[in-house]
Amino acid sequence: MMTDASIEPSIETLDKHPLPPKIIDCIHEFGAQPSPLCAYIYDLNALEERIKTMTRCLPDRTELFYAIKANAEPEILAVLADHVDGFEAASGGELNWLQTHQPNNPIIFGGPGKLIEDLNQAIQQQIDTIHVESLVELSRIQTLSHSLQLPVRVFLRMNINIGDIGSSKLVMGGKPTPFGLDESSLSQALDIIDSSPLIHLCGFHFHLMSHQLSVERHLLLMQRYIDMVKKWQHDYSSLPSSLTINVGGGLGIHYDYNPQHFDWEKFCQQLSMIVEANPEFNLRFEIGRFITAPCGYYVMEVLDIKQNLGETFVIGHGGTHHFRTPAAQQHNHPFFIVPCSTIKTIETEHQESLTDKAAITNTNATIVGQLCTPKDVLAQNQWIEELRIGDYLVFTLAGAYAWNISHQNFLMHEPPKMVFL
Repeated sequence: MMTDASIEPSIETLDKHPLPPKIIDCIHEFGAQPSPLCAYIYDLNALEERIKTMTRCLPDRTELFYAIKANAEPEILAVLADHVDGFEAASGGELNWLQTHQPNNPIIFGGPGKLIEDLNQAIQQQIDTIHVESLVELSRIQTLSHSLQLPVRVFLRMNINIGDIGSSKLVMGGKPTPFGLDESSLSQALDIIDSSPLIHLCGFHFHLMSHQLSVERHLLLMQRYIDMVKKWQHDYSSLPSSLTINVGGGLGIHYDYNPQHFDWEKFCQQLSMIVEANPEFNLRFEIGRFITAPCGYYVMEVLDIKQNLGETFVIGHGGTHHFRTPAAQQHNHPFFIVPCSTIKTIETEHQESLTDKAAITNTNATIVGQLCTPKDVLAQNQWIEELRIGDYLVFTLAGAYAWNISHQNFLMHEPPKMVFL
C-alpha cells in the first residue's frame, strides 16, 4: 500500500491507487486537530465528472435517475441534480427528503410495503411515477386516486424468470423474492388499471440483479426485459404499443485493489443497438452505488496496534458502526495508508519502548474499529509495509451504502466528520 500520490486521477482511476493529492491534503488538514481523525471525505468535483461522463454515454431514448438510497447527502444530490433526469425514493422518508432538498426534480417512488399515507402523499404531490409492488398496493392506489380525484402514473414492478442468463452477487428477482409481481398476477393488475380511469400505466419496472459486473450478462437481461414486455403486449390488448421500461440499476462496484468495475461505456455502446432495434420502447435507469461509490473516502486514525495470540490487530478511530460496507458485503475493503505528517508520541515514562512496539513493518494485520464485537472488521489479514499509531487508514469506494446503512448509534460513539471537497 503506497503512502503518497502525485497524479490527479481521471474518472476511470478515481477509485484506484494512488490517492488524489487533495484527499491527502484534506486528511493532513483535519488530522492536525487535537482529537483523532475519523471522517468521510467526498470529492464533489470527481462526482460531477463521473455523472457527466455517464450521461454522455447514454444512447437516445434512455433516462437516468439517481437512487438516493445509495447516498442521500444534500451536497451529493445538489451535484447530481443538474445531470440526472430525476431521483428515486424507496420509502416515505426518502420521499420527504427529496421534497425538502430537491423539490423541483422528478421523483419516482418504489420499494415494498409502502404505507397508505406514503402513497397518499405521493399522489397528492403528483410525483412522476409509483412503482407498484403488489396487487394489494395497486388496490390501495385505486382507492386513493378515486378518493382524491387525482391521476396517478404507475409502473408495474415484475419478477420474471430469466432463464439461463446467470446470476450476480446479489439477486433481487428471477427467483422467489419479496419484490414485484409474479407474472401470474399481471392479468389481475391490468384489470384493476383498466377499471380505474385515473390510473395511467406508463410501463414496467424490472430490477433483478445487483452487483452486476458482466456487461454481456446485463445486455442479455435488457433484451429479456424487452422480450417479456413484447410478449405481454401480444397477450393483453389493453397494453399500449409505446411504453417505458425501467430497467433498474444494480451495476457493480468491485471492492478490490485492482477493481474490474462494470464497464458503463462498453455497455452503453452495445445497448444503443438494442434501443435502435426496439423504437417503441424508452429505457429508464435508476442507479445509485455505481454513481457515488468511487467519490467517497472513509478515514480512520490509528489508535492502537497490538499482538493477540499470534495475530496483529490495528485499531482505528471508527469502525463498522460508521462504515458497514465491508461487513454488509462480506469482503476485505481496500484501503491505503497516509502517514501522519508528525509522529504522535505516547505520553508515558516508557514512551520509547511503547512507541517502537506501536509500529509494524512488513507484516499481515487485521484492521478493526472500536466496537465491542469481533465482527467489527474492515479488512482481515492484510499486508502492511509500514504503519504506526497516528497514521491514517483511508478506505476508498466509500461513497455509497456506507454511512447511511451503518448501525450509527451502537455504543454511542461520536459520528465521523463529513467533509465535502
